[in-house]
Amino acid sequence: MAHYLLDACALLAFLNGEAGKQMVIDLLKQARNGEIRLSMSIVQLLEVYYDCIYVAGEEDARTTIKSILSEPISIIENISYRDMYEAGRFKTSYMMSLADSFAAAIAKNLSATIVSKDNEMKAPEKAGEFSVLWLE
Repeated sequence: MAHYLLDACALLAFLNGEAGKQMVIDLLKQARNGEIRLSMSIVQLLEVYYDCIYVAGEEDARTTIKSILSEPISIIENISYRDMYEAGRFKTSYMMSLADSFAAAIAKNLSATIVSKDNEMKAPEKAGEFSVLWLE
């Protein structure tokens, strides 16, 4: 079964009606039907949460997170030392943000495809570190 790891920008595209929203809707439908597996790191969920706080305030942000948690997205709450070491390598090798380096590490360690539109994912994808489903 195909496994996809949502980057924060993918979920924000869905929530904010940005380019790529329909692709995320399609992935959620496939996950509901048991056709694919969707995951997201707690670090990426934190990115969504604080973005929602900036836009709508803490109360609405918490409501949004509760809504996300009702979707067929497995939240990876624990970060292993393996993920930590890999994230550190991604951060220093590709000059990625800390959050994106964790998404990259977790995707690589789980053999999952990252769903993203973040340019920081381009160089490691080109180097063959992991695959990306690019939101359009």
